[in-house]
Amino acid sequence: MATSNNSNGTAASKKQFILNAFVMNTPGHLSPGLWRHPRNKTADYNKLSFWTSLATYLDNAGFDAMFIADVLGPYDVYKGPANVDPILAAGAQFPVNDPLYLVPAMAAVTKNIIFGVTASTTYDAPYAHARRFSTVDHLAEGRVAWNIVTSYLDSAAKNFGLDTQVEHDERYRIAEEYMQVCYKLWEGSWKDDAAPRDTKTGQFAVAGKVRQINHEGKYFKVPGPHICEPSLQRTPFLFQAGTSKAGTEFGAKHAEAVFVGGQTPEKIKDSVDALRKTATEKYGRHHDHLKILCGMTLVVDETDDAAQKKLDDFLSYGDREGALGLFGGWTGVDLSKYTDDEDFRFVGTPAIQSIVKRWSDTVPGSEGLGWTKARIADFLLVGGMIPTIVGSPTTVVDELERWASISGVDGFNLTHVVNPGSFEDIAEFVIPELRKRGLFKTAVKKEGATAREVFFGQSHLLDDHTGSQHKWK
Repeated sequence: MATSNNSNGTAASKKQFILNAFVMNTPGHLSPGLWRHPRNKTADYNKLSFWTSLATYLDNAGFDAMFIADVLGPYDVYKGPANVDPILAAGAQFPVNDPLYLVPAMAAVTKNIIFGVTASTTYDAPYAHARRFSTVDHLAEGRVAWNIVTSYLDSAAKNFGLDTQVEHDERYRIAEEYMQVCYKLWEGSWKDDAAPRDTKTGQFAVAGKVRQINHEGKYFKVPGPHICEPSLQRTPFLFQAGTSKAGTEFGAKHAEAVFVGGQTPEKIKDSVDALRKTATEKYGRHHDHLKILCGMTLVVDETDDAAQKKLDDFLSYGDREGALGLFGGWTGVDLSKYTDDEDFRFVGTPAIQSIVKRWSDTVPGSEGLGWTKARIADFLLVGGMIPTIVGSPTTVVDELERWASISGVDGFNLTHVVNPGSFEDIAEFVIPELRKRGLFKTAVKKEGATAREVFFGQSHLLDDHTGSQHKWK
């Protein structure tokens, strides 16, 4: 857990942070077992009132976006194969409902917050996908973003009729063509003035201003036209997460905001630099046309001691089996095959040793301690593999400034330990301190702005974005 008493960083203070609330349509997102905590209401994840209440709160507090994660299969590696039992008590990302259906209701009760929804390019047809996102972008009046993922769970692949996952880089090749189809549908199938709704001429839409896209590629054949008229943004604002070589290449080309992860700001800087370098040098994009955010868990209270007591209380609700279940899904490694006292700095696959070695080198208080199954589980109980800052408002914001100054990120995807409790703490303690330092907006620039307007000042794709080449000029 990171703590800091650093003075304000000058580099970070020159720009205001983007703050997203990181959530999932499930009882247990990244803190397994915490659904039982008195300040957590995620047991009601399947009630629309939970989501409309949360969206209203975040909107009033000033959060820029609600970033909604998703998976298409259960975490069933631990004590597997195909065993969901260890994650059931914790509700560890299972059960999980589709996030897209939440958006219209949440948009109806809010004015400014953006809704970033995760959807995969691997298991769904781009024609149907483009229709769904156009629909919600219409209903949310442009406050919609798509978090592009290629999926990573064998359990998902098997439930979509495959024997195993599509190979990693092949998933990105499919995603590349998927994006081209979507751009053609969103940007190039309808002219801007194709649907005038002209009662005098009797024309809702005009012949000659709607056309087929006639896409024929290796993976998809889509004649078009797009079944929806253009929404306010046409193409939804584009988020992406993934920092593998293929993921970096994809994000630098397509994403308008990228979510990166890492245990130290120095490690995140490597990802930030690689993304910006590829975006500018290979794809000719302006360096500021790619926003980058890192994940962070904040445990905050009036004082450092009070925050530490809050963390201890959270940990007492944690579910170790659920944590090891999540670890199995994230890594593909079943730790139940190892004994309780084995130190994973020295045993297990090279990939696991690499992960644990990074934790051992960067997590405060790890010096000389072994990383057994129990220690791994305890480490993951609050915030999963996302770094955690514990402390007073001054301590927390000092540390956020340090991370931003070193890494060059534009803001943070803030996870919750308890929901809405964690976001209430951020609104009460962190946002006022950020505003005092000039690090977070005090008001929106434009009421009801589209997602892309919030970040770039216009609703449609920027001219240096690869999708803009498909616009019907």
